[in-house]
Amino acid sequence: MAKGRCLLQVDGSRHDWLEGRGPYLTLVGAIDDATGHVDGAVFREQEDAQGYFQVLRQVMLSKGVPLALYSDRHGIFVKTSQPEPSLEEQLSGRRQLTQMGRLLKELQVELILARSPQAKGRIERLWGTLQDRLTNELRLQGVSTLEEANRVLAQHLPRHNLQFAVTAQDPEPAWRARPRQLDQLFCFKFHWVVALDHTVRFPGQVIDIPRPLPRNLARAWVEVQQRFDGTLQVFHEGRCLATTQSQLLPGPLRLNSLTKPELPLPVPKHSQPRL
Repeated sequence: MAKGRCLLQVDGSRHDWLEGRGPYLTLVGAIDDATGHVDGAVFREQEDAQGYFQVLRQVMLSKGVPLALYSDRHGIFVKTSQPEPSLEEQLSGRRQLTQMGRLLKELQVELILARSPQAKGRIERLWGTLQDRLTNELRLQGVSTLEEANRVLAQHLPRHNLQFAVTAQDPEPAWRARPRQLDQLFCFKFHWVVALDHTVRFPGQVIDIPRPLPRNLARAWVEVQQRFDGTLQVFHEGRCLATTQSQLLPGPLRLNSLTKPELPLPVPKHSQPRL
């Protein structure tokens, strides 16, 4: 790979971290392949896209943008359950990305898929170490909830890195500067169609598009951004048209679970918003 500290291994470890005092949790983490430094980690109820978004945002704030991410073939990273292209994919002329795939594409981070768990040796060894040492610390502090586990994790990682991280063979870092508008990247994005009454009928609610606008947007494609702070924002050609409070949590929401709007046919390729 390229020089310096630029490749991150990411994975999730499902384990009885609380040893019966609380629910099973998944620790989602990212480790620097060159140094063994844990650059981001968070406890989640399960391995999900929002957890990886949180970890990668931690990495951005502390280090910057890596050149590549090394992961397994989980459906969070690549679509594996739908071999045939959907109607929307046929209309747009390209396969639909997962939310994580879209984020990596926007950040220009290469995704490298491991062919076996053994190929991710560094992060697999990390799980072994943390399942020993971190579990002991969680026990000593009597942790029994997700929130408490994340508090102890934040205290533990600096000590872990001080003990186990090493200096990279190439001292010149290869991190790229992080983008300024992180909130517009670290959110779930969906392509939607404006209804004839100038509303976006997103699952669970109806979002009004204020008028007047330079032109009528009925049956036009817009981008709905579901932020992790609980808000929804509707964008068209880079302009925010509406902001409202979401009635659905970002975590459980998945693109393939949404009731898709009626597609305006035919749809020229140039009219499709970018993923």
